[in-house]
Amino acid sequence: MQINFGRYTIKLEIFYTLTYLIFCAVLVSLGLWQLDRSEQKRAFLKLEDQRAATDVIQLSRDITSDVDALRYLKVSVDGTYDAEHQFLIDNQINKGKVGYYVLTPLILKDGAGAVLINRGWLPSALDRSKLPDLMLTQSVAHIVGRINHFPSVGIKLSGAETPSDGWPSLVQVVNSKILSEKLGYVLYDFQIELGSDMLDGYKRDWHAPTVMLPEQHTAYAIQWFLLALTLTIIFIWYCLKIGR
Repeated sequence: MQINFGRYTIKLEIFYTLTYLIFCAVLVSLGLWQLDRSEQKRAFLKLEDQRAATDVIQLSRDITSDVDALRYLKVSVDGTYDAEHQFLIDNQINKGKVGYYVLTPLILKDGAGAVLINRGWLPSALDRSKLPDLMLTQSVAHIVGRINHFPSVGIKLSGAETPSDGWPSLVQVVNSKILSEKLGYVLYDFQIELGSDMLDGYKRDWHAPTVMLPEQHTAYAIQWFLLALTLTIIFIWYCLKIGR
């Protein structure tokens, strides 16, 4: 097919035209996806900042079960640590090192069940069969921290939610219902990340994990759009060339 523009003739070959349209559509789609990710990341970080600025709430039996509505809110709770029954979330990476997050049940003072306190990250030993000694300096505690989902993993393997026998118990993916069955009492469906100034904590950096900042997503989007533009220029040049 030929298209005439004055003294210029564009000759379109079916194979090259379809190839161009497919690749150009893919590049533009990738650019739009990166822009969408950028907006999502901005909203995510804004939510974290807004909720970090709110007053501390008291955890009670009347609190909503909607974890997303509570996420990143600062919370205080009084209770007793169940030091004999602690969990280690296995294969957690911190600055290139493998370790665990330590989850310790806190039985609430008002009898409203229990909540898992994430006391932070600690490295694993070279001998993976040797589990760390999870000491506590206090049993009755007043905790201040922030509410969050349990740590997630990229790929959830079969059996990852099943805790190991004995204590401390190893688990790959936290399912509060399964852990409740092992403990024998009800757990809230979220964790409280122990405040950085609280006792009995390990390494704590509770900022929302962001592999890329919003600006980086925008930069990648621009790159995809520029590639689409470059491909378009090359395609037009080729069509003009063969049309001479």
